[in-house]
Amino acid sequence: MTYQKKPKKTVTSGTTPVSAPSFDILATPNLLIESSDDKATIPLVLIKTADFPAWVQKQTAKTQNIFTAQNWTAQIDSIACLYNDNGTLDTVFAGIASPLPLYGICSVVEKLPQQSYHLVASHLSDDELENLTTGWLLTAYRFSMFKNQRSDFPFLVWPKDMDQDRVISMARAIYIVRNLINLPPNALGPQSLADSIVMVGKLFDAETRVVEDSDLLTENFPLIYAVGDGSERRPRMAEFTWGDPSHPKVTLVGKGVCFDTGGYDLKPSAAMLTMKKDMGGAATALGVAFLIMSLNLPVRLHLIIACVENSVSGRAYRPSDILVSRKGLSVEVGNTDAEGRLVVADCLTYACEEYPDLLIDYTTLTGAARAAVGLDVQAMYTRDTELARELQDLSIEQDDPLWHMPLWASYKADIMSPIADLNNNGSNPAGSITAALFLEHFVESDTNWIHLDHSGWEPNGKAGRPKGGAETALRSTFALIEQKFWA
Repeated sequence: MTYQKKPKKTVTSGTTPVSAPSFDILATPNLLIESSDDKATIPLVLIKTADFPAWVQKQTAKTQNIFTAQNWTAQIDSIACLYNDNGTLDTVFAGIASPLPLYGICSVVEKLPQQSYHLVASHLSDDELENLTTGWLLTAYRFSMFKNQRSDFPFLVWPKDMDQDRVISMARAIYIVRNLINLPPNALGPQSLADSIVMVGKLFDAETRVVEDSDLLTENFPLIYAVGDGSERRPRMAEFTWGDPSHPKVTLVGKGVCFDTGGYDLKPSAAMLTMKKDMGGAATALGVAFLIMSLNLPVRLHLIIACVENSVSGRAYRPSDILVSRKGLSVEVGNTDAEGRLVVADCLTYACEEYPDLLIDYTTLTGAARAAVGLDVQAMYTRDTELARELQDLSIEQDDPLWHMPLWASYKADIMSPIADLNNNGSNPAGSITAALFLEHFVESDTNWIHLDHSGWEPNGKAGRPKGGAETALRSTFALIEQKFWA
């Protein structure tokens, strides 16, 4: 599907006080160019570090002497520049990893002089070339709605026989995720998030729907309503369906808490600083959905997102309240800061009513997951050990690592309530596990279900991954869907 030909879409701040003429969450820089004349561009020679000793022996004595003088041995992310007799740049050599991961070219791109380059035969595999071209676009990612950012990045001629749609689709999906997470909470509330979901769905003629405010009670989404009722920015459930109804059903659920104060169990100020990212699950689910539709995978896609803000007010739900879910299970509120599992619970119940072949929920759910697996690895839960092994292996191949965590049955006792069916906050320090066990109550036993407790955030900043919103779990889960239903 050649979506580049579709009209440009923009997402604006709507009724928020932020003034921005337009902000296109899909926009990617035009750094990959068509060219039939190599003389107009600079040769970029990529050398895998381990191959350098054998490769350099085949070069001219002049080239070898230049490398020796610069003490250059093609170490990963290093570059060496050769100049012609006029003193202008002639060729650039770069050391790269083997195999080349998605972000493996980003440090090199940041060091290159601003020129247009073409690749010299580099013995890269098709997957490595895809990583290289996608990574080239990701190097230039900057969140630029409120600040002028660097735009002087180098250009690259498309390598021959590249699937250009696939590369640009992946980059755009990642830009969608990062842009939505990076938007400040006064620019992205429940309505703006729902509008973004509808906008992406309509790009591909998906059937879109938004259930707003008190209609959530009419249509039986009581937990979503209860969590979002404390905010003047009213709660919503946004969804779309796409694809042939006869194809396998893939349902994606996302936690869209646009800002999380913690409710009456108010978060400390330091913890609240990054709570604009609490809709990272929704952003990631939307990014995966974009990829599925853009690459026209043969599935029947259903995207379901709870769009809420967890605020403190006279209407806000309280600790010790008892809520009744869409499934009919009653929940005692042990902590209003455990709101994500409540809104996702109603979405999972709704998803299971259509008997999906695969159900994945994306949630920035617990700090306990970060304590368990750290900042780079994301926690993954499923009842199917074979599916878990398949996804974990794929995630490592994609350099988007997920780790299978246990749905440890004996911990269920920690989320039981003496006066309701469940408590949304357990006493067990394994908070990511008990959150997953809570959600399991809302998933039918025969449903092929994956729960992701992922961060959606890059805390430090790396080449190609600036500090801020991150597409954690996007590439790994898309690879699973593609492998199961298309490969």
